[in-house]
Amino acid sequence: MSNLKYQLQGLVLRNQDGSYSTQAGRKKALVQLAAQLKEGGFRLKSVHSLKPKHVNYLIERWQAEKLSPGTIKNRVGHIRWWAEKVGKSSMLPKSNNSANQAISLNLEKRSYIPTDSKAKELDLAKLEKIIDHYVQLSLKLQLEFGLRREEAIKFKPNFAIRGEQLVLKSSWTKGGRPRTLPIRTDSQRALLKEIQQTVGGGALIRPDKNYKQQLKSYEWQTSRVGLDKNHGLRHMYAQKRYLELTGRQAPISGGLKSKELTAEQKVIDKEARLQISSELGHSREQITVIYLGR
Repeated sequence: MSNLKYQLQGLVLRNQDGSYSTQAGRKKALVQLAAQLKEGGFRLKSVHSLKPKHVNYLIERWQAEKLSPGTIKNRVGHIRWWAEKVGKSSMLPKSNNSANQAISLNLEKRSYIPTDSKAKELDLAKLEKIIDHYVQLSLKLQLEFGLRREEAIKFKPNFAIRGEQLVLKSSWTKGGRPRTLPIRTDSQRALLKEIQQTVGGGALIRPDKNYKQQLKSYEWQTSRVGLDKNHGLRHMYAQKRYLELTGRQAPISGGLKSKELTAEQKVIDKEARLQISSELGHSREQITVIYLGR
């Protein structure tokens, strides 16, 4: 292992920002950046050796590889984190569209408009084949409340259930952003009651396992029965909520597109998107286009 890779891994371990999955993704991305810099002929002696020329090389390489604007922006985000932790945050422009500094980002805007819905229902026949009841309940939570995988595994009913609301703790969520969701349906209430009866005061992590071990169990068991692509459950939640809040199918599900809405419908559409964005744990209404179309 190169010295830079080793030091970057140490940087991640010393600065445990965000959830476990966020940290794991950051570590993987930074190790990849170190390898690409080495391939480019750069021999950085330490994490403090990062310079504008290194960032420019990486961006030009990614653009030459025709990576999507979204992928490049995600990778630049990891560089920003690296620069911040070594006291060089001012080295990168604040805007991804800036071209006025030593580092010229000038990145294209992301395209958020999908062509096909990624929503999926939970296949109950396959669900029954999963031998760990805790994993089954995590999957049901993903469907009923649109939770991310990590949130659905770390979920503690005694903390989360507050009357007619769920409160998600910051240590469960992506980016460490706590959030609140409404408890609206009988099926949601039945699921929460089942979870309480199963885990008592604990999380959806078996008593003989820690989070990492439960995550591996989740991954193995869902893959074994063909339920390994479950982000679509969040898409389904978003689309059901849009129908509930607006009375219309989402554009990506065949509903009216934004340009076809009346002025009154556009107000309702925006309010629904803001609500759904909040429930999914996103900070921007625009991100709902991924789930709902436009």
